[in-house]
Amino acid sequence: MTASLRVKNDRYYVVLTHMTDGKKNQTWVSTGLTVTGNEGKARQLMLDMLGEKPEQAAPPDMLFSDAVRRWLEDVRHRVDEVTYQGYEVQARAHILPYFDDLQIRLCDVDGETLQTYINVKAKFGRSDGHGGLSAVSLRQHKNVLNQTLKLAQRDGLIQTNPADLVVMPHAAQFTGTFYTEAQMRDLLTAVKNERLYPIIYVTALYGLRRSEVLGLKWDSINFAMQTLTIRHTVARVTKVVEKNKTKNASSFRSFPLTDDAVRLFKILLQQEQYYRNHFGKDYIDNDYVFTWEDGHPYSPDYVSHTFHKLLKKYDLPHIRFHDLRHPYVKHTTKKYNSEKQKTQATKIAWVFRFCIFNYSKRSWTL
Repeated sequence: MTASLRVKNDRYYVVLTHMTDGKKNQTWVSTGLTVTGNEGKARQLMLDMLGEKPEQAAPPDMLFSDAVRRWLEDVRHRVDEVTYQGYEVQARAHILPYFDDLQIRLCDVDGETLQTYINVKAKFGRSDGHGGLSAVSLRQHKNVLNQTLKLAQRDGLIQTNPADLVVMPHAAQFTGTFYTEAQMRDLLTAVKNERLYPIIYVTALYGLRRSEVLGLKWDSINFAMQTLTIRHTVARVTKVVEKNKTKNASSFRSFPLTDDAVRLFKILLQQEQYYRNHFGKDYIDNDYVFTWEDGHPYSPDYVSHTFHKLLKKYDLPHIRFHDLRHPYVKHTTKKYNSEKQKTQATKIAWVFRFCIFNYSKRSWTL
């Protein structure tokens, strides 16, 4: 006997098909369930009528570490590449080694097991052996554990999700360090002859994320309309991923091109044309604004590491590359807490005009 689900008058019916005296006969059995939101229940009733249980996707005595691997394989087709890289790094660097050593079965994992893992990583989780992981990192780990168990619960391998019982450490609020007007002027003046200067300038002027400034293509810059539009990104966890989309919908945005920004981008266009001619067929053809001489784009890691080296080289206060965007954000999109903040933001804006003039006068070999 076989069975199938059918809909009639907005209700689910189980159609049982069986053979009698060599003839096929069908019996319609009402489930009493309406169509909206009841497909799962109706399917279970159908299986019950057949005297069958849902097929388990994996053996009930599987190891928890294998359940994590199973979840990784399942999720890789449902999220973008950068998100998956993050999951994979957390799993392979921390979660899988820990639970492979523990050899605990999926069905034996409980709240205490998971809480112990979080507590151990909070104290000793750093790969360099100096202390534990941050609360933010631990929440990312818990997400992997939770999603693994949710998949197992969905497939009937476990009845409840013990990740709901885990207590996470409190995440301290991060306070970034941002440059003042004088510090921004010192930075841009100091690095005006460095190859990273245009990236630093554009990042700070428009308040861009690293992925956004490296994702700038020439189709993002409209000289006729005097606009710069954020439409592409370049990110990296374990390998570089180029995406023709922004972090979220609000990240897709446009800015007015200042006269000084136009001057900078035109200098970069001249440089690119020179190097295209110089390298000929060996030039790596692409539309990115910021590239090496042979055309291949900058790596996100190279930009961050080189930025830190430049700060050390010129004895400048340490900030993250990401912190370059905040002076712009504050003086364009946020409210001021005081007139002093507004004045400071205006002064920083003037720094860019001074420094782009210096860059346009610098010598570069053609």
